[in-house]
Amino acid sequence: MRSRALLLAATFATLASLPAPAKAKPVELATATVADLQAAMTAGTLTAEKLVTLYLARIAAYDQQGPKLNTILALNSRALETARALDAERKAKGPRSALHGIPILAKDVFDTADMPTTGGFKPMATSQPARDSFVIARLREAGAIILGKLNQADWYAVMPAGASTLTGQVLSPYNLKKFTGYSSSGTGASMAAWFATVGLGSDTGGSITIPSTLSNLVGFATTHGLVSRTGMMWSSPSQENGGPMGRSVYDCAAVLDAIAGYDPADLPTQASVGKLPDRPYTSYVSAHGLKGARVGVLREMFRTGPLHTEGNALAEQAIADFKTAGAVVLDPVLTGLNLIDTQVDAGASRFEVAAAINKYLAGLPADAPVRTVDEMIRKAGDTTVKPNIVAANAALKTTPLARNPEFAAALKHQESLRQALVALMDRFQLDALILPFSTATVPEIPVKTYFSRENRNNLSSYTGLPTIIVPGGFFPSDGMPFAMQFLGRPFTEPVLIKLASGYEAATRHRKPAPLTPALPGEKLSD
Repeated sequence: MRSRALLLAATFATLASLPAPAKAKPVELATATVADLQAAMTAGTLTAEKLVTLYLARIAAYDQQGPKLNTILALNSRALETARALDAERKAKGPRSALHGIPILAKDVFDTADMPTTGGFKPMATSQPARDSFVIARLREAGAIILGKLNQADWYAVMPAGASTLTGQVLSPYNLKKFTGYSSSGTGASMAAWFATVGLGSDTGGSITIPSTLSNLVGFATTHGLVSRTGMMWSSPSQENGGPMGRSVYDCAAVLDAIAGYDPADLPTQASVGKLPDRPYTSYVSAHGLKGARVGVLREMFRTGPLHTEGNALAEQAIADFKTAGAVVLDPVLTGLNLIDTQVDAGASRFEVAAAINKYLAGLPADAPVRTVDEMIRKAGDTTVKPNIVAANAALKTTPLARNPEFAAALKHQESLRQALVALMDRFQLDALILPFSTATVPEIPVKTYFSRENRNNLSSYTGLPTIIVPGGFFPSDGMPFAMQFLGRPFTEPVLIKLASGYEAATRHRKPAPLTPALPGEKLSD
């Protein structure tokens, strides 16, 4: 882990380079980055207290009223008090980091000492962790304001995808009839409606990449081992990953600066030692990041047929945009594997899920409403625990994971995939692989399944390789978002940030959601 002194030095270097908002053009809340907001706070035209107030007004107008997006499970009752304290600290000592005074919304799988952590599961509505998760603690240390907890696909109960037993279905601010993604559905919809500056999601099999795509966001699923899972609900130690979701590459990089690094309580993060860059992740953001880059088009992950006609056309346009922006595009690059099927065969969470849940629940206080999967099943009440959890729990009682041949085979598929993709990048000396996330538009709700074999590309979830999702346009038939993704070698987040920000700057596909327009006062004059 970087020392606190080095982190602070990097932080001040970042703050010194923050661009000031143009005098002739006010900063708009819908499009303002962390850098814009920090510059406005430095100029004295914005405070953290005012920023929290603006976001709370949006939540009041659009979450339970208006389109009723249903993204918020709980708001931090001390958010304004915290903001005022951070404003006073800024005045007296200066900002702690680039996130000082920045409101963040967290998926309700990240433990928070001041709010329940439920996973959207009704029997855990009062489950209060004793301490913050590693990630939440890092963000608070950096001066971020944890504004609230987000609705999601229910972590434990049978529900339509993107819905919880606590408050029901999350809705999309792009189209209220459309699916918003799996378990990070609330993060996706809330960021699209700009209810906070940045959001936290988590990913087992696409739950950062899917809602980021469907909400026209940037989503960052980092290298397995870069971000700690301590104090976080999980389903799969081999696949689980937490990461930022937001409206710009810069904002996600700013969050990564705060949360990346070694945690002795989560041993896979030991792999990050010596792999973090010497300067902030935000410093790799570049409007010209594609110039001279070498990227390979992973055609083995493209589908064909009528369902994919529009998406394939958007992907071809994106590839042309890479070339126009100065990238060297190798098309195609091929592993020789059946990647679409192999990515599904590599899914290990179906074996690990019960053991992973028991591990998380055992760390809760003694008075927590649920502390084992057996207890969860007994206390489910009018909810139904997911069959895969029940089945995995039963299997654990007869076959330890260490002796489960199917689990061993899934892990072997993961390693084979990882090796094949890294070897492909090495063979062609690529900075990254590029591919669409999905070339099929999103279905309407309620959604029961959204299979990776049919319409999504989840290689990062099963290999632990880093990926960034970046807006890539909109499907002509229904106006729903399309996205491209950059897949890299382990711990090449700086490279991916550079490439993704270059594509972002060259195309500008991010558009505010139409159902949650700006409210009065959201233009911040300098």
